[in-house]
Amino acid sequence: MRQVATLVDTDTSVPVHLGLILDGNRRWARARGLPDTEGHREGVETLRKIVRAGFSHGVHYISAYVFSTENWKRTKSEVKFLISLALRFLDNDLDQLHKDGIRVVIIGSRFGLSKKVVNAIDKAEQRTKDNQGGVLALCLNYGGHEELVAAVKKILRARIQADQLDEATIAEYLYHPEVPPLDMIIRTSGEQRLSNFMLWRSEYAELKFVDKNWPDFSPADLDEALADYAQRERRLGK
Repeated sequence: MRQVATLVDTDTSVPVHLGLILDGNRRWARARGLPDTEGHREGVETLRKIVRAGFSHGVHYISAYVFSTENWKRTKSEVKFLISLALRFLDNDLDQLHKDGIRVVIIGSRFGLSKKVVNAIDKAEQRTKDNQGGVLALCLNYGGHEELVAAVKKILRARIQADQLDEATIAEYLYHPEVPPLDMIIRTSGEQRLSNFMLWRSEYAELKFVDKNWPDFSPADLDEALADYAQRERRLGK
């Protein structure tokens, strides 16, 4: 039996699990007359700052939507650049994340990823698996529907009977089932939708939509979002 995280009813003023939808990199670049790649590159720098700030606030899990299954529809050159950015992040930031006690997990399908990327994923997860200072979940080649389809396939292969199937069983077969439900999701760029992000884990997530593009999102903006979260009353269906 795998460890499965569940929604915890607490009165904490800080989200245990924060989700980040990093939207607006291309718009940021185009508004400045720059190539799209510069927006993505700047977006990685912003991710570094926000992850560090989030953990300093006491957030324990941070999930960042870095490459969706739908992103494969973009041009080959952009896809190649996005995957290379993720690979460089895993290679270049791993030492510091490990030093800071951060566990790194990759949530998503490995189908279609190169052996080099898969090896980098394995290295990051294995090296940081015992860290207790926080969990950074990079949603790479991830889609909420794909995650549920993958879970159903695993359940069928495990020959679990229909009368044994419940929500806890489905949760057990998600990617990294130990990662708990989301408490808050921040999406930048002014768009107000989830875009297939962690659909199972978002059932009671507080939503925060920010008009700034992701590269302009600052630790001060995160402070404001977390202050907003602290003022909300979370009834969790009650």
